[in-house]
Amino acid sequence: MKPELLMGNQAIAMGAIRAGVGIVTGYPGTPSTEILETIAARNPGNIYVEWSVNEKSALEVAAGAAYAGKRSMVTMKQVGLNVASDPCMSLAYIGVKGGMVIVVADDPGPISSQTEQDTRHFAAYAKLPVFDPSSPEEAYLMIGDAFAYSEKYQTPVLFRPTTRVCHGSSSICLDNNIAAVAAEGFKKDAKWVIFPRLSYQNHLKVEARHPILAEDFSSYRFNKLTGRGKKGIVTGGISYAYTIENMEQLSGEVKLLKIATPYPFPEKLALEFLQGLDEVLVVEELDPVIEKELLCLCGKYRLDIIINGKLSGHIQKAGENTVESVGRALHDFLGLSAADAAQPFSAPELPVRPPVLCAGCPHRASFYAVKNAMKGQKAVFSGDIGCYTLGNASPLDMVDTCLCMGAGITIAQGLQRAEAGVKQVAFVGDSTFFHSGITGVINGVYNEADMVLIVLDNSTTAMTGHQPHPGTGRTMMGNLSGKISISKVLTALGVQYVASCNPFDLELSRETVKKAAAHKGLAAVIFEAPCIAIMKPHPAYQVDADKCTGCKICIKELGCPAMILTDDKAYIEPSLCNGCSICAQVCPFDAIGGADK
Repeated sequence: MKPELLMGNQAIAMGAIRAGVGIVTGYPGTPSTEILETIAARNPGNIYVEWSVNEKSALEVAAGAAYAGKRSMVTMKQVGLNVASDPCMSLAYIGVKGGMVIVVADDPGPISSQTEQDTRHFAAYAKLPVFDPSSPEEAYLMIGDAFAYSEKYQTPVLFRPTTRVCHGSSSICLDNNIAAVAAEGFKKDAKWVIFPRLSYQNHLKVEARHPILAEDFSSYRFNKLTGRGKKGIVTGGISYAYTIENMEQLSGEVKLLKIATPYPFPEKLALEFLQGLDEVLVVEELDPVIEKELLCLCGKYRLDIIINGKLSGHIQKAGENTVESVGRALHDFLGLSAADAAQPFSAPELPVRPPVLCAGCPHRASFYAVKNAMKGQKAVFSGDIGCYTLGNASPLDMVDTCLCMGAGITIAQGLQRAEAGVKQVAFVGDSTFFHSGITGVINGVYNEADMVLIVLDNSTTAMTGHQPHPGTGRTMMGNLSGKISISKVLTALGVQYVASCNPFDLELSRETVKKAAAHKGLAAVIFEAPCIAIMKPHPAYQVDADKCTGCKICIKELGCPAMILTDDKAYIEPSLCNGCSICAQVCPFDAIGGADK
């Protein structure tokens, strides 16, 4: 077999195909997105793939397939599990027939998330087994094991790659033999209907299963115990790779335990590791999950062993681990001199580049229009999760709150009830509107909220890589589907004022927002203009140096990365400009225009 260079997410996808997965659902979210996209691209022809409207829907579709005996997989990032937690908790009691793997990509740092939440906690909370791969190669093989364990114990299982596993790359020899999985179909049974008494009985079964799984995991092939000595190191996930990289340069005897299944914790293997040790260092990312398990074991079996880790301050309490940070911790723990430490690669310092809306982004025009329309009024602007969260940066300063997907609409309603006389404006993207914005609109109409809803419709799910959604009229299987109209949905929900316009027409946009703000009740404005990544750019605009006075209005008002000041005159970098025209509309001296000007 010829090796193929694969990103971790691609490896997970190819491992799932190899394992005979039949149904794959998900909602895009970095760092998980490429898993589903790879399965769609490499589909052998018998796998159903969909971007679901949100993570809850995705998990429920996958669960239905697993009820019928199909192997199913659902993908999301760690905050997406919050959305899917309701069905996930119940499914832990109900169980499955076909193997079902819930891939939840955690994001230490965080690099592209609101939180650093650790899915290993959710595994213990929901009483679901969790697999924690340490490399793309391991993820490729481990995903097949996850399906097998799911079917063996008739339970959904969690699969928890982190960002560096998801986005790291490795050369992997792919096995082209796809497992044959026979799905016998759904068989009617009272066990599929959750009632309180059944839940109680199933809870007992789940608790009884826990020690059996822990025993099974103690001999699992990716849980490894090596070395000897009085000191021990325990690690898992990507931190194992960092530890191994440092251990290759260390001398001296030390025991090493790798944990690939943090829940249920492989107690038997851990006790074997702890025998004869005086002190242990636990190297893990995010929360002290393994560290607490070891502390519990030491208490349970009265073992006089010092456990070091996050709780003791030996490992950083937040953010990503790195080869260098793990190396420093290992050298301190093993009492080695600084001269023994691996010298980190000396790279030049990167320039500071704050996140910014792209040149030509329609959201910049939308924010600017709303900002000008609301001048003279006291207003609060509630934002949401997406590219448009960047509207909080200067000079726009148009996102005052951002909590989670869909929350801007309902946060605005709470602010309205708490503070009379302040106009509440909420922003939501088109994909987020379908994901979790509709319920907030229903809540606002039903409870007679007085606010303005701004829907930023750029015809894609831009922040995670331009995936389709119900408003685009395309599915992940490549089919054309009924394009759901946001305007018609809002009207059907009872919103009395609904208007649509192109945000690049600044004057019309301003007037439309003013009318919406004057309306009593929930009013909505839909700004419709495609993301620059899915459209052909217009010719770049230019500055007429003779007309430009150097007033800087175009730069100070818009913050477009294509515009700079040179020789006290505005200048547009043609390689960045997408010809959106809003700079020309704000210039008071008619100094900016297309190539013809």
